[in-house]
Amino acid sequence: MENMHHGAGATGWEIAGAIAMLSWMVVMWAAVAVLIVAMRRGVRPWMYRGSLGVIGLGVLAQIGHFQEHVLQVGYWLGHPNSPAWMTPWGTGLANGFGQVDTSKPTLGMEILHLAGNFQFLAGLVGVALITHRALASKARKWGRMGVLMQGIHGLEHIALTVSVALGAKAIGLSTWFGLLDPGPGLWTYRVWWHFGANVVGTTIFVLALIHLWRERATIEATFRTPSERSATIAETPATSLPVPVR
Repeated sequence: MENMHHGAGATGWEIAGAIAMLSWMVVMWAAVAVLIVAMRRGVRPWMYRGSLGVIGLGVLAQIGHFQEHVLQVGYWLGHPNSPAWMTPWGTGLANGFGQVDTSKPTLGMEILHLAGNFQFLAGLVGVALITHRALASKARKWGRMGVLMQGIHGLEHIALTVSVALGAKAIGLSTWFGLLDPGPGLWTYRVWWHFGANVVGTTIFVLALIHLWRERATIEATFRTPSERSATIAETPATSLPVPVR
């Protein structure tokens, strides 16, 4: 990826796309911050819907992010000695981000992946938030695991982006801390490192979503006010089992 040079020139659409992607990430994290603060004061039904919104945006972002890595590996299989490849839309976004500093050709690509990974992380945090009172749920277990794993991956991208922004080589686990020289060895290692990290993270996210769907009634019930819970119990037939609420 060291040969992914972007930013010398960008179209208006590429710049607009980069701004839109960055705004998407900011909106997700702003929503996460609002939910964290609000949940400390108690729970309300809107927090459940808000958490679902963050998760939904995370799903959409990760679909785009993951397919980029899948297609990149597909290209590598046919061209193992060539520089790492990006899709036309990924290249366009990197060009847009690269306008931050056109003197650093790979900075746009690093910012692109940083934004994509933090969109994904916000989606996983959404799972942790929506299950914060359903302590025994499997969705919470997988969500917390995803936050930990993707949090580490996010730190990797911060290191890569900051090092390039400061004028150094990309420094991180996926570059052997800048010790690997540009060439097939570095390209191969970095392509597969990030692909593997995304496979693991996406698998965890999918498992969290599966359990979130299966446990949705129990989890949704944790966001009801006491009066709403009482009304639900009053409307429940005597033969029905109560919804477990923690």
